[in-house]
Amino acid sequence: MPLETCSMILRHRRAALALGAAALTVLGGWASTAAAFPNYPITEGQRRTANEVAQAGVPLSELAPDAPDAYVVKRGDTLWDISKLFLRRPWRWPELWGMNMAQIRNPHLIYPGQRLVLVRKDGRAYLQFDDQPGVVKLSPRARASDVDGGAIAAIPLHLIQPFLNDAVVLDGNEFETAPRIVAGREGRVLLGRGDSAYVRGELTPRRDWRVFRNAKPLKDPVTAEVLGYEAAYVGSAEYVRAGSTVTAADGQTEIVPATFTLTTLRQEAGAGDRLAPTGPRDEPNFVPHAPAQPVQGAVVSIYGDGLSAGQNQIVAINRGRRDGMEAGHVLAVLRTGERVTDREDPARAQLKLPDEAHGQLFVFRVFERVSYALILTAQTAVRVGDRCTQP
Repeated sequence: MPLETCSMILRHRRAALALGAAALTVLGGWASTAAAFPNYPITEGQRRTANEVAQAGVPLSELAPDAPDAYVVKRGDTLWDISKLFLRRPWRWPELWGMNMAQIRNPHLIYPGQRLVLVRKDGRAYLQFDDQPGVVKLSPRARASDVDGGAIAAIPLHLIQPFLNDAVVLDGNEFETAPRIVAGREGRVLLGRGDSAYVRGELTPRRDWRVFRNAKPLKDPVTAEVLGYEAAYVGSAEYVRAGSTVTAADGQTEIVPATFTLTTLRQEAGAGDRLAPTGPRDEPNFVPHAPAQPVQGAVVSIYGDGLSAGQNQIVAINRGRRDGMEAGHVLAVLRTGERVTDREDPARAQLKLPDEAHGQLFVFRVFERVSYALILTAQTAVRVGDRCTQP
């Protein structure tokens, strides 16, 4: 296929993705211009850092001890992975991007097959693409993709994709009055995929609905303030038939609930579960970055009612939109230091050991007073009450 034809197809398909549609993309071994892509969220602070680094490079002291001289981007890599290879602090991704802004104009335009070369000169480091012909050669081919043009993602999106729209935190417990499942066919208590669910409540004739378990309050572990109500996602349902009222033989009015079919489930549904209309799907464009202002927060809950969590699990923290949190913020999570007794001291002095960082969080969904975060790393289990700060 001629290169001009490939480029034309690529432009059209990327435009479709920008509208939120799944498309087939043509993956070549080249980097396309930024104009062919949607505008990704790059803050002024990140751009300023990148511009500063672009002028002078990065001090060698900022490089990871075992930073490679060259690296070929692989399918499945993320911007976070590559940042860790070259930099001591991977959340400082603008420095990786800014090492050579002339070539890496947008960190989202880094593709599998591209070769990144680290240049060290006069105590500074610069990152650039190796454009020598024949270094890396990938034949254009069609493949199904839900990633924009095959460019690498900032973080492992598959870990948080289910939570982008389905995890909900409400300011008030609105689900108390939402439509609810009152029964299943033939008296079934637990309902599975494909089962009918009978629903009572105020409904609009929309086809697609989400099913949630009754919301639980999220309390600040420090102040005990109720920050919101977390509704656990159960699955999805399809509207089949409207409810009605009928007159029985004895003249009494009877309520006939609406009928739904359960289409996908994460757990079995049952009477009392609530329904909400399905909203538009978010198209995430995450850019890992440290908060511009100091953060003093704490872990509120472990998603799924666990007592502790490890790497790749989800937690809620007591900082949200009102506190300046943004999707993409990277935070350090700290374990509160223990209180011990100095047994060699005749007065038996009580000591408070220092708080120690033991992991990193990546904020990916922000509500007014609460945010969800992915545990990127954890040396020990993360628990409710653990503090989180800027890295």
